Amino acid sequence: MLKVFTYLKPYIHIVILTVVLLFAQSVSELMLPAYMSNVVDVGITRGGIENAQITSATGAEPGQLQMNYLIKSGGIMLAISFLIMICGISGSYLSSLVSSRVGRDLRSDLFSKVTRFSNKNFDKFSASTLITRCTNDVQQVQMSVMMMLRMVLMAPLTGIGGIIMVLRSDSGLSRIIIISVAAIFSVVTILFSKASPKFKISQKLLDKVNLVVRESLSGMLVIRAFGRQEYEEGKFAKANRDLTDVHLFIGRLMGVMFPATSIIMNFTTVAILWFGAGAVSSYASETGEIMAVIQYAMQIMFSFMMISMISIMLPRALVSAARIKEVLEETEDITDPAAEKPIKGSKGTVEFQNVYFKYPGADEYVLEDISFTASPGKTTAIIGSTGSGKSTVINLIPRFYDVTDGKILIGGTDIREMTQKNLRGLIGYVPQKGILFSGTIESNIKYAGFDIPDDEMEKAAKIAQADFIYEKEDKFGEHIAQGGTNVSGGQRQRVSIARALAKQPGIFIFDDSFSALDYKTDAKLRRALKDEVKDATVIIVAQRISTIMNAEQIIVLDDGKIAGCGTHAELLKTCDVYMQIASSQLSANELNGKYSPKAALEGLA
Repeated sequence: MLKVFTYLKPYIHIVILTVVLLFAQSVSELMLPAYMSNVVDVGITRGGIENAQITSATGAEPGQLQMNYLIKSGGIMLAISFLIMICGISGSYLSSLVSSRVGRDLRSDLFSKVTRFSNKNFDKFSASTLITRCTNDVQQVQMSVMMMLRMVLMAPLTGIGGIIMVLRSDSGLSRIIIISVAAIFSVVTILFSKASPKFKISQKLLDKVNLVVRESLSGMLVIRAFGRQEYEEGKFAKANRDLTDVHLFIGRLMGVMFPATSIIMNFTTVAILWFGAGAVSSYASETGEIMAVIQYAMQIMFSFMMISMISIMLPRALVSAARIKEVLEETEDITDPAAEKPIKGSKGTVEFQNVYFKYPGADEYVLEDISFTASPGKTTAIIGSTGSGKSTVINLIPRFYDVTDGKILIGGTDIREMTQKNLRGLIGYVPQKGILFSGTIESNIKYAGFDIPDDEMEKAAKIAQADFIYEKEDKFGEHIAQGGTNVSGGQRQRVSIARALAKQPGIFIFDDSFSALDYKTDAKLRRALKDEVKDATVIIVAQRISTIMNAEQIIVLDDGKIAGCGTHAELLKTCDVYMQIASSQLSANELNGKYSPKAALEGLA
C-alpha cells in the first residue's frame, strides 16, 4: 500500500486541504451537542426559572431574556451546521477528485509498464490477470483511497473527540461508552480476522473467471465445432460458483457486522437513557447534559462503524495494491542501453554470430550455434520442421527475447546496444497470425505512422495483393471490428503485410505470413515484393517450399541447429533435411529440376 501512497504526492496540496476540511467538520460536529446541552439546561430549564424571577422583580417583558439567549444560541448552532455542510461537501468532492486521479495514474502506469514487457515478462503474468489488475484491482485501491481520505481521518477524530467530551462531563455515563466501544471493537476484530484471508482468494478467483471467459470467447469457433459448449459452460460455472461462494462468505460476515453494531448502539442509547434518568431525578445531572451524552455516544458509535467499514475494504485494497505492486516492480527483462551506439554499416544487414538461446526457466537450449548473415537486396528464408526454432530465430531480431549467448548485429552494431524504439523502427514485422485493431483499414495500414501519405498506403496495399479493399463500400475507410473478426484470415494477413510495407523499413520479417494465402496470391505477392522492395533485407519463415525456393539464401533448421544453408538447388543436393521437406511437397519433376519457378509465376499471374 505504501507504493500507492506515492501516487498521492502530486496532489498533496489537495490532500492537506481535505484534511483541514475534515478536521473542521469533526470539531464542528463535536461542538453541536455542547451547545444543545446549554440551550436545554440554560436557555430552557434554568433560563425559564431565572427569567420568571427577573420579570417578577423588575417588571421586564416576560420571556425576553430567555428568547434572546435561545435566538443567539440557535444562530450559532445554525452557523456550525452550515459550516459542517460546506466542509462535508468540499471534503467529499476533493477526496473523490484525488482518488479518481490516483486511479487514473495507476492505470496509466500499469498499461505503460505492460507495453514495455518482454515475452519473458508476459510468460509470468497471464493476459487475464493483467486485465484484472488494471481494472478491478485499481478500482479497489481507488475506493480505499477515497475512504481513507474521508473516513480514516474523520472517524478517529470524531470517535476520540466524542470520548474526550463524554469523559469531561459529570454525568458518570462514560463507563457505558467505554464498554460499548470495546464491544464494537471486538466484533470488528473477529470479523476482520475471518474476512481478511478471503480477499486474496477472491481476487485470484476473479482472475480465473476472466481467464475462462477470455479463452471461451477467443476459441468459440473451436468450441462450437467440437460441440463442447456444455463442457465450457461447466468450466465457467465452477469458476463462477467458487467466486460466488467466497463473496457469499464475505457478504454473510457483513450481514453479521452491521446488525451487531446497530444492536450495540441501541443498547448503548437505552442504557444512557436508563441511568441518565436516574441521575436527572436525583439532581446529579441535568437533562441537557444527558442529551449531549446520547449524541456523543451516537457519534462515537458511528465513527467505529465507519472504522469497521474500512476494516472490511482495507484488506481487499491491500491485496489489490500488492498485486498492482507486483506488476509495477516487475524487472523488465529487456532494457535500453545507457548510451546507444550508432550503426556503422548498412542498416539492413542482419548478422547472427554463434547465437544460443533457451527460454527462461528451461534447461535445454532451443537454438545452438546459429550463425548467418542476411544482406540488403536479398531474401533469406528459414525453414524446418515444427519445433525446430524458426519463429524463435526471428523473435530474437526485434528483441522480443534476448539471446542467451552470442550476438545479433545490425549494421555491425549489437542490437542490445541500440534502443528498442530505434531497433524496431528499422524492422517491418508481420506475425504468423494477422492481428488487426478496431478502427478502419486505413488506420491499420497506417499503424506505423498516421502521417504516411495515402499514395504510399495504396501502394503498400497493392503490393500486399489486398485488392479486396476496393470491393468494400468505404474502401480504406471500411470499419474493422475488434481483432479483425469481420474479415477473413487471408485478408487479415494481407492488411498486416501492407502495414509493414507502408512503414518502408530496411528489414522485413515475415513469420510464416503467407500461410493463409492461396498459391496464386502467394506467388503474386512474392513477385511484387521482389520488384518493389529491392534494397531491403527480407527474412521469411515459411512451411511451403514454393514460398522460399527463389530465395538467395535458405537456412534449414533441425532441432535448433543449422542443418544446411544455401540456395534451393544447392540444398536439394547437400541437405537431407531439406530434401525430406521438399520431397513431401514437390513432384518428381520439380525435384529433378524440370520445374521453372519463373514460368510458374507467369502462369499464375
